[in-house]
Amino acid sequence: MAISLTQSAADRVKSYLEKRGSGLGLRLGVKKTGCSGFAYVINYADTVEENDTVFEDRGVKVVVDADSLPLIDGTEVDFIKQGLNEAFKFRNPRSKGECGCGESFNV
Repeated sequence: MAISLTQSAADRVKSYLEKRGSGLGLRLGVKKTGCSGFAYVINYADTVEENDTVFEDRGVKVVVDADSLPLIDGTEVDFIKQGLNEAFKFRNPRSKGECGCGESFNV
């Protein structure tokens, strides 16, 4: 089981944490929503809960809750800049499809 980061994503997370002045790393999860069933939830990780799994890649800790891990195991997180737009992107090998807007996925 693993969650990985591209160098671009790791740099962005480190930058956010530095500006914020606190935090253990990145918290990644999913919630039921959207037209395809699940949406990614990304936030700062300030604590590690009992049922969390912690991965470390490129010097960044990634914290994932036990319910989300089976849906996103193997995912690579990237950070993309295109013109004025910038966003985290997810390459999830468990995803069977995404909605047209790219905001949700199904497994």
